[in-house]
Amino acid sequence: MTVEDESEGGVTKGVSSIGLGEVRNRAVVAARAAAAKVGVDTVVLEVGAVLAITDYFVITSAANARQVRTIAEEVEARLAQFAGVKPLRTEGLDDARWVLLDYGDFVVHVFLDEVRRYYDIERLWSDAPTVEWVDESEHQAEHAARHQAEHEAGQQADAGAVGAAQDAGAQARPVLSP
Repeated sequence: MTVEDESEGGVTKGVSSIGLGEVRNRAVVAARAAAAKVGVDTVVLEVGAVLAITDYFVITSAANARQVRTIAEEVEARLAQFAGVKPLRTEGLDDARWVLLDYGDFVVHVFLDEVRRYYDIERLWSDAPTVEWVDESEHQAEHAARHQAEHEAGQQADAGAVGAAQDAGAQARPVLSP
């Protein structure tokens, strides 16, 4: 893990003060931020074993330049909020075809869909393991659906119990004759 520190004499490299687990968490925060702004096929690759300059790549894409910019801005905002970090370097915001946010220990790539297909960097780094992460919006939707299903099942069970009690009550009631 390295981090670049700017000084008057230029850029120097040093060892990051955070652990690999925290770097991974930050990369996942970036992936979730991209997914929240409808990033397409967002992946996190652990490239540290095959690439000496960074530990993780976060790769995502979008259908148009406006969305590419929006995703890049959301990633920056979430990482500033979550970890108090800003990118060391940002490239590509002008034309928003391939925006690169360099955080030192991890790099976020936000592509326009056709640019991502052209460069196919996942293929270039196919030896790198993929980090599993949960998209918060999918997780929340699954949780809401599960909660709704449990609620409906509970209502059906309650209705069945009430119906059974009513049937039992009807059978227990004496029949009055005039």
